[in-house]
Amino acid sequence: MMSQRAASGTSSVLNWDGIDDVLIDMDGTLLDRHFDNFFFEEELPRRYAVMQGLSFEVSRERLMAMYRSVEGELAWTDLHYWSGRVGIDVVAMHRELQHLIGFLPGAEDFLRAVRIKGKRLIVLTNAHDTGVAIKSAKTGLDRHVDRIVDAFEVGYLKMRTEYWPACRRLVGFDPSRSLYVDDDETCLIAARHYGIATIIHSAKSSSQLPPVRSSNFVSVEHLPALLNGRGSAC
Repeated sequence: MMSQRAASGTSSVLNWDGIDDVLIDMDGTLLDRHFDNFFFEEELPRRYAVMQGLSFEVSRERLMAMYRSVEGELAWTDLHYWSGRVGIDVVAMHRELQHLIGFLPGAEDFLRAVRIKGKRLIVLTNAHDTGVAIKSAKTGLDRHVDRIVDAFEVGYLKMRTEYWPACRRLVGFDPSRSLYVDDDETCLIAARHYGIATIIHSAKSSSQLPPVRSSNFVSVEHLPALLNGRGSAC
């Protein structure tokens, strides 16, 4: 099985025979995080600035502070919470800008190939179920996988240590025979502490940004690299 602590400059073999469940993140791993980055760092601050009579820079700083104040809590990704807090219909904005929602290159091919291998595919996302519904309707993600589990169903975000035992009770995976892929290292660290056997970092989270490799986990820029058993190491 691919080592989650592969040393820099090495490559490792992914043993698909030892994997039953593929647990995979949504935004930044399967779907292009450009949508979320643009939405929360550009467009929402722009509209909040107009509403509050602020400069864009002050508006963005204020919103970033708001985001940080609930980071790690369910409110962090709760679209209804943000609609109430900023006074803008964030759900309606998601629908308005859904043309920016899409798969990362190679993600659909990876999902199809994993299904052919006969593995169970479960999306684990910190996203709010309303956002999941909008993104699934736009991309058809739900048709590629066995199940999408949002953090509100589990009761915790994935970077919390409480998440993983609760998720296991809900989904029923065997940590020793599971592959987990995510672009967020804090979530990967929590999964490693819980005992997920095979962990991969997604280095290319946005089509508009360069890849960022992990110093702690094996990284891949494109998911199909995992299909032939070779990963670009951290």
